[in-house]
Amino acid sequence: MELGLVGLGKMGGNMRERIRRAGHTVIGYDRNPDLADVASLEELVGKLKGPRVVWVMVPAGAATQSTIDELSELLQPGDVVVDGGNSRWTDDEKHAEELKAKGIGFVDCGVSGGVWGLENGYALMYGGDKENVAKVQPIFDALKPEGDFGSVHAGKVGAGHFAKMVHNGIEYAMMQAYAEGWELLEKVDSVTDVREVFRSWQEGTVIRSWLLDLAVNALDDDEHLENLRGYAQDSGEGRWTVEAAIDNAVPLPAITASLFARFASRQDDSPQMKMIAALRNQFGGHAVEKK
Repeated sequence: MELGLVGLGKMGGNMRERIRRAGHTVIGYDRNPDLADVASLEELVGKLKGPRVVWVMVPAGAATQSTIDELSELLQPGDVVVDGGNSRWTDDEKHAEELKAKGIGFVDCGVSGGVWGLENGYALMYGGDKENVAKVQPIFDALKPEGDFGSVHAGKVGAGHFAKMVHNGIEYAMMQAYAEGWELLEKVDSVTDVREVFRSWQEGTVIRSWLLDLAVNALDDDEHLENLRGYAQDSGEGRWTVEAAIDNAVPLPAITASLFARFASRQDDSPQMKMIAALRNQFGGHAVEKK
């Protein structure tokens, strides 16, 4: 299968490689010419045979909107656009309607896997009509982890990004719990090797997880996280999750508290946020602030 891929950053570049390893043809475009296979979106579309599938992997908001606007003028009826960035689900509904008016299909896809996805595969949550999803299915199959899980047609347009948003809200709360536990262990005199306590939890406990493994990796790199500033960004999905909870009258005390804790980190040098920052760097390659 042929795929056009727009955006070849930390996620997109690795996705291109994983799809190619599965035997598919990927033509990639990025504003950075050192990463791109073609010089423009127009050239990308021109190199694909119809019906075309173009996957957009750029930052949510204006960048995604402008890319979809340009593609809507270049693609033909029967082609499909996939938004695999972290767009808000309400934007998906707008994009689907705009493209439908020109006979172009739309699928939204939440992608999880960070910088580890090339080797481990990406968890995929996608939304859209069955016929449009079917056109993209070989690419979904190439990107997903091996085995029966890791990929789901979550529902209609917007469902994929809504599911990924909730996933990220849960991620916020899990990281916050590990961070709070780590700070408490570091605080008391009786525990003399916090890193090895965390390592001992990796097997046989109910709190073992990939995030716990990444926490141990971070502590192996910097045992007391002394080189990090206790400051953690939020990429938007946590806020959207809390807003959706308010709109639907669903209580989310843990996720909401974890979001507010990140806001608090911007007011002082929070020990807990050192662990949050370290975890975000481990799984997603997100920037950290050094002391």
